[in-house]
This record gives sequence, C-alpha cells and structure tokens, in this order.
Amino acid sequence: MIKSGKKISAITIPTPFPVGDVNAYVIKGDALTLIDSGIKTEEAKQALIAGLSNLQLRLEDIEQIVITHHHVDHVGGIDFFGENIPVIGHEYNNRWMVSSSDFINQYNHFFKKLALEMGLPEDYVNKVDKIAGGEAFTCSRSLTSTFKEGDEVPGLPGWIVYETPGHALGHVVLFRESDGALIGGDMLLQHVSPNPIIEPPLEENGERPKSQLMLNDSLEKLKQLPISAVYAGHGDLIFDPDTLIEKRLASQHGRAMRVRSMLEEEPSTVFQICQKLFPHVYKKQIGLTLSETLAQFDYLLKQDLIKGENTKEGIIYFSK
Repeated sequence: MIKSGKKISAITIPTPFPVGDVNAYVIKGDALTLIDSGIKTEEAKQALIAGLSNLQLRLEDIEQIVITHHHVDHVGGIDFFGENIPVIGHEYNNRWMVSSSDFINQYNHFFKKLALEMGLPEDYVNKVDKIAGGEAFTCSRSLTSTFKEGDEVPGLPGWIVYETPGHALGHVVLFRESDGALIGGDMLLQHVSPNPIIEPPLEENGERPKSQLMLNDSLEKLKQLPISAVYAGHGDLIFDPDTLIEKRLASQHGRAMRVRSMLEEEPSTVFQICQKLFPHVYKKQIGLTLSETLAQFDYLLKQDLIKGENTKEGIIYFSK
C-alpha cells in the first residue's frame, strides 16, 4: 500500500492511437488519487488493474480521480470505477465529457463553417462534422467538482493548479513547489510535440480559440516554474524542461516558416497546405493534420507574416 508522502507512482496504459501508451499517476495525499485514467478498452482496464496491483492497490482503493484534460486517452478509464467516485478537473472539460445535444450541435455548426473557410471538399467536411472520433473510448461521467488557476488540488496538499490551454482549452498541469515535481498531462512530451487541437469557442458565436498561440504561451508559463521533473502524459520523465521547451518553440517556428515559404508559390487554403505538409497521412488523420496546419496559419497571422482574403464562397486564401 502506498504511504502518504512525496512518491508519485506511474502506471503505463496502452492505447490504440499513434501516440502510444498513456501514463496515469497515483499519489497518496489526504486522498488516494489517480491522475488521469487511460482509455476505455479492456486491454487498458487490465493494464490499470495490474499497475494498481503492483502498488498493492485495487480499483476500489482509489478515492478520487483528477484529470489534466478531457481527451479520451486520459478520461475513458473513469468508467472502470464506481459511480460515486469524485472526478475533479477544469470546468472547460465538462462540455466534452457530458457531450449534450446542444454542445454537439454547436460543435458541428462550428466545424462546418470552419471547414468551408479552410477549403475542405465536401467529402472531408463529413469527416469533421461530428464530435471528433473516439466516442467509444471515452467515459460516461461528468466532473463532480472543478478547480482553477492557483487552487490547491483537493485531497493533495501542496499541489497547485496551473491552467495551460493549447492542446486542450481545459488543460491543466499540477505543480508541487516543495520538490519541483510537475504532473504535465500532454503539455510537454519528450519525443513529440502536443497537437494544438482545434476546439470551438466557449460561447456559441465567440472567436475561435487560437490553440497554437495558447500552447506557446503555456510553454512560456512553464519556464517560470522551478521544475525539477515533468511527469508526462506520454513517454518518459523530463528532467530538463526548459531546454525541451525552447526546442519545441523553435521547431514550431520552423514549421510555420515552411508554410510561409509554400505560400510564396501561390495563394493557398489551409487544406491545400495540409495536403502538402502531410501528403501520406492527411486522409487518415484529417482532424489532427488540419489542427497542426491551421495552427501555423494562426501563428503567421499573429506575426503579420501572411494575409488572408475571403472569396465570395467563404473560402479563405492566404498569401505572403
């Protein structure tokens, strides 16, 4: 049985996605806490049970679940636990977890309009005109309580919430100043950059969140913390986060400059550039590749390095 203290125990859980395994973490504070739960598959459930067993624990011993963000590989496994278990996270995650008919309609309307602006052919519009996949892998729960920037995590004294939007609007990291430990979710990963995933605005007719700009700001925010180790949502521990953050920011700038160079040839839509950036995978991963491509346009527009012009059909063509 885990004793109270500073120990952070990792459990590696398989996923069917290209990103590979996801990490969940067990911490004993005032409450025995699981941070993120993995995906909802039988293979994932058995891995979670085995990981807990290695810690001399059962599913029933976990007293609360804290989530870093709403993506299915981080929340699906909540359904493996009893219906009354507390589930804590940022309030912006709840709309995805509940997926009410109003939100689904808002999501579909938003993506249909955005797909037109990006120049997607109609057959691709149908692929994004729905909640973006993974419904079978997510949980059927909602948050029982929420936290925000600066809050101490309930049941985990010393762990402070930092809002880090970009990969998801409701993404948070948890920081323990006493030893510099950071539970990072998907904010910073050793071997891959987190995707700046497109999300609809919080208000139905609000401005689209600029995920890449938010992600960059969140990375800069992490640099202000005296982090000793990042316990990442995927992959290995990170012991030199500042160096990796600079690498990620430089890499993203390089991708954006590559997009800008493509626009020297002729005015192009987001979809046309997406096809050039990801010629072998865009058909299979249209949502992720469009998110990554649109992110570079948002960055370039913010830097006044490109301009966009609307056609009468509502399609936006970009040029230098």
